[in-house]
Amino acid sequence: EPVTIAGRCHIRAPFHPALPGIEYEIIIEPKMSFGTAHHETTALMIEYLLEENLGGLSILDMGCGTGVLAILALMRGASAVTAIDNDEWAYRNSLENVEKNKSGSINVYLGDAALLNGKKFDFIIANINRNILLNDMEAYCNSLNKGGTLLMSGFYFEDLPVIKNSAISLGLNYKGHKERNKWVAACFRSGL
Repeated sequence: EPVTIAGRCHIRAPFHPALPGIEYEIIIEPKMSFGTAHHETTALMIEYLLEENLGGLSILDMGCGTGVLAILALMRGASAVTAIDNDEWAYRNSLENVEKNKSGSINVYLGDAALLNGKKFDFIIANINRNILLNDMEAYCNSLNKGGTLLMSGFYFEDLPVIKNSAISLGLNYKGHKERNKWVAACFRSGL
């Protein structure tokens, strides 16, 4: 079924009717990739992206799944969007969804955090899982511009302290989190 987040973003399959008057409508071909906004973590990340000023920013969607977050970031005014997933199904599904949403300027890559070496972004989205976030957080921090934002989700509330401590030890500032059904999305910013 289609999902509407915060009354502003409607995510639907191509065979569902459009929702007239909605601010952002994203068409996602429901295949085997993660990211239809039915899961709490995707919905929480969408809420954050709707609140943040993304105008003119370079965005990385790490573990992009269907590409839904990358597509929304572009719709919200990002100047450059990169989407990466290490799963070939997700990579191909992202390419398909980028095309369906006429978001062709999004660069989609098959790979992992090793692709980040030497690259810089203003805003990084990582909706993956606790262990990968902890393993790759240093790579994210190294790719984050000064004053940049790192949004992470894919973990439970009980994991927030370890995620928070790891981020703070890497020089990030904790800005807050959102929680739904014990799932969490947390926001961090790098120092200026």
